[in-house]
Amino acid sequence: MDAMENLHMAQQISAEDFQMTRKGDDLVRVRFPGAIDMPLLAALSQKVLPDISKRPPHELLIDMAQVPYLDDFGLTALFELKQAVAARRGRVRIVNAGRQIREVLQNAQSRLDGECRLDRQAPPFNLFERFGEIVLREVNNLRYMTSFVGSVCLALGKIVLHPRSLRAGDTITAMEKIGVDAVPIVGLISLLMGLIIAFMSSLQLRQFGADLYVASLVALAMVSELGPIMTAIVVAGRSGSSFAAEIGSMRISEEIDALFVMGFDPTLFLAAPRVIAAVIVVPLLTLFANFFAIAGGLIVGVFILDLTAGAYVSQTLEALSLFEVLWGMLKAVIFALLISWTGCLRGFQVRGGAAGVGAAATSAVVTSIFFIILFDSIFAVIRSYW
Repeated sequence: MDAMENLHMAQQISAEDFQMTRKGDDLVRVRFPGAIDMPLLAALSQKVLPDISKRPPHELLIDMAQVPYLDDFGLTALFELKQAVAARRGRVRIVNAGRQIREVLQNAQSRLDGECRLDRQAPPFNLFERFGEIVLREVNNLRYMTSFVGSVCLALGKIVLHPRSLRAGDTITAMEKIGVDAVPIVGLISLLMGLIIAFMSSLQLRQFGADLYVASLVALAMVSELGPIMTAIVVAGRSGSSFAAEIGSMRISEEIDALFVMGFDPTLFLAAPRVIAAVIVVPLLTLFANFFAIAGGLIVGVFILDLTAGAYVSQTLEALSLFEVLWGMLKAVIFALLISWTGCLRGFQVRGGAAGVGAAATSAVVTSIFFIILFDSIFAVIRSYW
């Protein structure tokens, strides 16, 4: 049933549809017959409000068992009922409200506090109902994710066929935010990781007189494994959350709807530049991370293990191969796709207000890190059987 049908049904509500029972001047119970919106507000003014204003009770009980949704007109109706009961210092209590209705009322509690309060009695817990809600939510989420994958692929395909459709200015700006601005933090974290790996490995290797192999361990661990992962996690925390927050803010301010009305493809306009920028910049950041990590290991080798800088660098170059470097770069490209795609996806999924934007940013980071670890484990399995 669409919104027009709901509105038509609401317009059929009359004053006689309200079920109001009174117990003297102590209690009045009102059962709303349907959605609390503008048509119902008019019917409410014909029957319920005059009676309540004439003989305000000590307590007004509003039963919302049959209320499917509530809008601003409904909040206005509740406020007027509160004002009518306030003449006798009475209170308004709301019962049997559904979950969505309770969320609306809780968000508007600043207008309805005092004499009008929401019944805090929690609805009975139903395991099967809750499980069904979770399953349906995840199925819808999976369907939206699949649809967004197709949308991004179509946008990238259009850019390949028509390069002028790519917004070069936004792409360069995204590259600066993802790459240039992240160099200090990525370099610092990688340097410390190299220091830690070299120091901890030297505690064991020194027992066997194999201090020189600290260079090999640091180089292989960072270039093929830890470098891409640490860089991707930093980018997910900085840029993935930023993508979700930026696009989410545009979603709640209806800027994305405006782009669609003007004939722009929101995915091509917003997501494609960020995805391309991430794919270009994250592998370069990974190279920087590897360099700083090797430098951290060099510091430990020279100042703690009494190795010469030449011997350390020579052992590093001997341990590394072109395959190891390319393997790490391949991981970085895949991780960049996952981070940018997830951040944009969560941004487009934002609903509600500022809380929705914050939740989307958090979800983008958590989901990106999960995909990074998942795909890294897949790469490990592929390499072990290659």
